[in-house]
Amino acid sequence: MLKYILKRLGLSILILIGVSIIIYFLIRLMPVDFIQSKVDAMNQGGATVDQATVDAMYKMYGLGDDSFWGIMSGYFTWLIALFQFDLGTSFIHAIPVSQVIVEHMGVSFAVAFIATIFEFLIAIPLGITAATHQYSIRDYIVTILVMIGISLPSFFFGQMLKDVLAIKLGWFPVSGLVNATQTPSSFIGLLGDYLYHMVIPILTVVILSIGGRMRMTRTNMLEVLNADYIRTARAKGLKESKVIYKHAFRNTLIPVVTSLAGLLPSLFSGAIITEQVFDLPGIGNVALQAMNKGDIPFIMGYNMFLAILSVVGVLLADLAYALVDPRVKLQ
Repeated sequence: MLKYILKRLGLSILILIGVSIIIYFLIRLMPVDFIQSKVDAMNQGGATVDQATVDAMYKMYGLGDDSFWGIMSGYFTWLIALFQFDLGTSFIHAIPVSQVIVEHMGVSFAVAFIATIFEFLIAIPLGITAATHQYSIRDYIVTILVMIGISLPSFFFGQMLKDVLAIKLGWFPVSGLVNATQTPSSFIGLLGDYLYHMVIPILTVVILSIGGRMRMTRTNMLEVLNADYIRTARAKGLKESKVIYKHAFRNTLIPVVTSLAGLLPSLFSGAIITEQVFDLPGIGNVALQAMNKGDIPFIMGYNMFLAILSVVGVLLADLAYALVDPRVKLQ
């Protein structure tokens, strides 16, 4: 086990180095120029920025030399800082990128974490009941829900829920994270205000995400239910519930564990479109603004942060195989 973990860690480091190269060179090719946009804004405001000041700004941000060796030098400088846990300073926020991520990550994590819990609690039981009652009414209902969850765009569905539940019925706030007109007097009141504003965004994410999970669970259960050992278990006189949940469902966990590899980065990446629709100050909303304004340090740091989480998620999923399937031996 230890040898396998060390081998996977070595491969993960190589993968991250490759990802860092791709991220750096793609970001350097971005058509958006933050420095030029900032200079144009200063000129429109009445200030006069000479070329020497512009060159100094490019040099300060490490963007002055566009030659091959200049770009390579900038990459290794950024990589060394990355190994020192320094993601750079955000152009827009003028504070360290890591601080920006920490300040806005909580909202995105809360929405994604609560939505993921409800997704599993709803999707997996519905997938199991659809598989055990194939071609029945409940199976068709689950199939319809799957199609809805897969087909509807998040911006359309989120706007529809906001229009019905918030604007027309007035049950929930339209947007934002807190009530600007009232200040809760206690921590419990503030937490309740946060959760009250998150209801529709969480509902949007849950409804649009359960479709894929239900389909995966149903498909895997149907494959397992046709196996010989399931017929043997039924022939032995075991209860149907024991056959389904102890024998059949346990053997569908490997595909579920595989899908969990992407769960860790999804908890911290933020739902960009959903956060835009409901004006949530999450990390996804901040990342979109940084992309539009050419905030190069934040974009590179944010993507490397997600790459690290993705590699860690894959590693944890590989290790979890041995827990759900005793046949899997890690060498």
